[in-house]
Formats: sequence, C-alpha cells, structure tokens
Amino acid sequence: MAILKLRKYGDPILRKKAEEIKVIDEEIKNLASDMLATVKSIGGIGLAGNQVGVAKRIFVIDRTHIDGEEEPIILINPELVEFSGNQVIEEGCLSAPGIYEDVTRAQKVRVRALNLEGKKVEIEGERLLSRALLHEIDHLNGVLFIDHLSTIKRKLLGKKLRKISTGG
Repeated sequence: MAILKLRKYGDPILRKKAEEIKVIDEEIKNLASDMLATVKSIGGIGLAGNQVGVAKRIFVIDRTHIDGEEEPIILINPELVEFSGNQVIEEGCLSAPGIYEDVTRAQKVRVRALNLEGKKVEIEGERLLSRALLHEIDHLNGVLFIDHLSTIKRKLLGKKLRKISTGG
C-alpha cells in the first residue's frame, strides 16, 4: 500500500468528470487499497479518485470516523438512487484544507454501485454517512463542496482558496 499525493483546490483534475470503470482488475484493487491507506493516514473520512489524480469513478470511505465500523466502503461507478430530507452541517474537504462551511445536503440517501468483486451493491446512509456519500459522488462529477455555497460565501473564501491553489 502506498500513500498517494492529494490534489488540492485549483488542480484541474478536481473539476473533471471521472470516467466509468469498465474492468475491475488488480490496478483498480491496488488503487482502492492505496486510497484507503491515504485517507487513513491523513485522518479523513472519504477520498475520490480525482483527489489522488485518477479520474476514474471510484471512492473510499473510512467508516471508523462515522459509525465505528472497521469495514470501509469502496464503491465503483456509484449512482445516487434515492434521497430525502435535508440537513445543514459544517463540511470540509481534504482538497481544500482549512475551509469549513455549512452545507445543505440530503438527510438520507441510497446509492447503487459495484464493489471490488464487481457485484452490484446498494448502500443506505443517514446523517454523516449520507453527507460523505454525496460529497464523494460530487467529486466524481467534478463538483466541490464549495460549489454548494452562496456566491457571497465563495467570494469571501477567495483569498483562502487562492492560497490553497498556489500552494501558499
């Protein structure tokens, strides 16, 4: 397992729509393993392919921070099937370190995807797990959590975002 380089705000790959994974081979399984090692090493909750420079539709979630579960979530080609309710909670992102803002997201979601064995799975999530699933799906679509903020809030974050994008 390797620790992968995390892409930060301003990197064009974060705005790219990730490609569907056609074959789950050793390369994809190794990528998933490396992504899990990476997210655990920095104490994050989730990590999408784009965030480590791979524009493929895969993400991982370390559930130990959500519900104490040791078994991580690894989803390939995820799609949102159902969502309901609203919740407003402060959200952050490993690709925009130091920025935390209130974001409105669905309270409950159902996501359909493939697991590492290529089997169809459905995951239901509420509260923090719902938020994590939606956040990572957004990444795969080239959307960042700051895109859910008002224009005024984004403008107020401009200086911080420029500093992240220039590595300052």
